[in-house]
Amino acid sequence: MKFMKLGTRPDTFYTEEATRTVTSDTPTDLILRINNINYLLHKFALLPKCGLLQQLCPTDDGEITIDLHDIPGGEEAFELCAKYCYGITINFSAYNFLPAFCAAKFLRMTEAVEKGNFVLKLEAFFHSCILEGWKDSIITLQTTIKLPEWSESLGIARRCMDSIVEKILTPPPKVTWSYTYTRPGYDKKHRQSVPRDWWTEDISDLDIDLFRYIIVAVRSTNMLPSQLIGEALHVYASRWLPDTTRTRTRTIGSAASQPEEITVKNRRILEAIVSMIPAERGSLSINFLLRLLSLANYLGSSPLTKTELVRRSSQQLEEATVSDLLFPSYSTSDQHLYDVELVRSVLESFWVLWRRQAPGPSEKGESMRSVRKVGKLIDSYLQVISKDVNMPASKVVSLAECLPDVARPLHDDLYKAINIYLKEHPDLSKADKKFLCRILDCQKLSPEVRAHAVKNERLPLRTVVQALFFDQEKTARGATTPHNSLTSYDTTTRGKETLAAREDQGKQKLSPEVRFPRADGPTIFVAETSTTDHPRIMQPDIKLPRELERKLVMRETEEGVESSEKAKDVATEERSQRSMSDPHKIGKRTGKTDRGHNKGRER
Repeated sequence: MKFMKLGTRPDTFYTEEATRTVTSDTPTDLILRINNINYLLHKFALLPKCGLLQQLCPTDDGEITIDLHDIPGGEEAFELCAKYCYGITINFSAYNFLPAFCAAKFLRMTEAVEKGNFVLKLEAFFHSCILEGWKDSIITLQTTIKLPEWSESLGIARRCMDSIVEKILTPPPKVTWSYTYTRPGYDKKHRQSVPRDWWTEDISDLDIDLFRYIIVAVRSTNMLPSQLIGEALHVYASRWLPDTTRTRTRTIGSAASQPEEITVKNRRILEAIVSMIPAERGSLSINFLLRLLSLANYLGSSPLTKTELVRRSSQQLEEATVSDLLFPSYSTSDQHLYDVELVRSVLESFWVLWRRQAPGPSEKGESMRSVRKVGKLIDSYLQVISKDVNMPASKVVSLAECLPDVARPLHDDLYKAINIYLKEHPDLSKADKKFLCRILDCQKLSPEVRAHAVKNERLPLRTVVQALFFDQEKTARGATTPHNSLTSYDTTTRGKETLAAREDQGKQKLSPEVRFPRADGPTIFVAETSTTDHPRIMQPDIKLPRELERKLVMRETEEGVESSEKAKDVATEERSQRSMSDPHKIGKRTGKTDRGHNKGRER
């Protein structure tokens, strides 16, 4: 940063209550009132250099009082001009140049009044030091916020912006001035080349309106790639906007808990940044776009801003990772942790854009890979949000159903998400379990996952039976001969063992992170064999074996009965049926037993 020093005398200004005066043997004869401070000064020192005071002071030699409340920069700027008139040493830099220059212009301290006057010296400092420097121009431009009208009329703001834009457009190898670059991992001492985004950090100190002027001016030249503009927006947002991604708890609250002026300021910054995003795809990362969308929800931005962020995020959704989607929910009505509606809105916009596209033959493969990558991303996201104990099943189902069949060729990841949700919500009602599992297609499960589902006691019984059916169908299709060595294994017996294992052998503790084991060997489930002894593949619409159907009906009709009571009833009924097969015990049955026998026979 450059400095200018004027004057040689020591500072003799002192304060007494609300009065500033100069130590002197000569009595003061000029009183200048600025705001709440009175300056007791001398005509002989100020009048020769200030054309305005010459005009306001009469020709007599008496004491005079003048009000200068409207001087730009206030009392501080006036005091710099007064010290210059007295020859007191003063130092100028980019921080105090503008108020001093505006005050000198106001007092008419020009060449017309005296040769080599104050305005001339300040203009020379402005052109030779401030405009030639990088940080000096930025600091001076920032000070124009306090004096917008004066800086605009005097051309200070415009000339500073032109200087900044000119330096930004300078090729990095020709950058010779100092700049701020504190990115992690960057060692300026051991780097010979200047980074392309060397300028982004310094201009982030500017007010949002000034920052927008710079960005618009740079973009209008079309000399820099859109990624550099996007990087400048990212740096500015990180500098001024709150970071809500560092916490995953609901302690953040909403923007309503902050002072209104801070919320309004942040909202204005966010909307300005969104308006400056380049139209080119990829100018901003998907992580940054989603963060801006989350902030828009947090700050209550306009629907137009949210819609624009949703559209831009959906264009790059395939580039996202699961961590990019994990944003807290700011809705006061939601008790769950994650903002599922944000992800759902972006996903729905992604499908709208994807359907509108008409890829050529060479692009269909890439388009399909993109769709399936998004499908896998959403299923992985479902696994994370399923761990939230307050996450309603309707949110999980709603988001899962947003994926069309083409995006989910396998349901393994979806099954893992359902298994995690059932583990984290042990008190889930039977109806909610059915509602949750309706999104699962057991036909699209891999053999390993299907084997896990058959043994999973958390799943509804109907889902387990469906897994058994499709496992039978696929394994039977793989049989190469009609008389397989395993066809003698009775399907009904196998089904009874599988269901009985769930009821009598105790509950298995399944972990969502478990690696699904591979079965020891292929097991073929077949229906009752025909007279030709050829196995018949069971289709989903074929009637259940009698024993499986009976247990399914019993499980679905016994609402509100504890699992231990269910097992007891099943065991009692089986013993009753075994007794029916013994002819020596038929005559000893009571009326209740006969009714049970008749009921079983009617079945």
